[in-house]
Amino acid sequence: MASRCLGLEINPDVVRRILKKYYRPPLGDGPSWLTFIGHSADNLWSLDLFRCESALLHSYFVMLVMDQFSRKIVGFSVCSRAPDGVAVCRMLNRITLGKILPKYLRTDNDPLFTFHQWGINLRVLGIEEIKSVPHTPSSHPFIERLIGTVRRENRDQTLFWGEKDLERKIKEFAAYYNGHKVH
Repeated sequence: MASRCLGLEINPDVVRRILKKYYRPPLGDGPSWLTFIGHSADNLWSLDLFRCESALLHSYFVMLVMDQFSRKIVGFSVCSRAPDGVAVCRMLNRITLGKILPKYLRTDNDPLFTFHQWGINLRVLGIEEIKSVPHTPSSHPFIERLIGTVRRENRDQTLFWGEKDLERKIKEFAAYYNGHKVH
């Protein structure tokens, strides 16, 4: 990630080994290295998927996208079946429709983001994908924390019946989160 955002040539395996050996979350004042990199990047969005269960015990998959600099929700999309490469592309296209696109999109190492269609879709949109460091969960913390917040403050508190109901409730939560919640 640092090589693409800061213009430096750094091997991701070297970064992973250094982080594994030396990185400790900051205890004192000042931003962490992840915050520094996130703020240095021009238009960096983070994306991840999570699953919700309805009151009727049907599974729905939600793609959540956040702006890493402002920590606000850019958008979301719901899929009523287990997503494949094409469904993930459609979900991203629904989220980005009518928005100014970022230069970079940060994803984890989920196999869904390795499909051929996914890479083509990102190239067509003019977005460069940045993968999180493999086997290092702390390298993708902002979107993971946002998903935890959505689960704790919204999904665990209310029931939903179907896809449209879930979309409506997440849309209401996103408006609250972006407009009133302190980041």
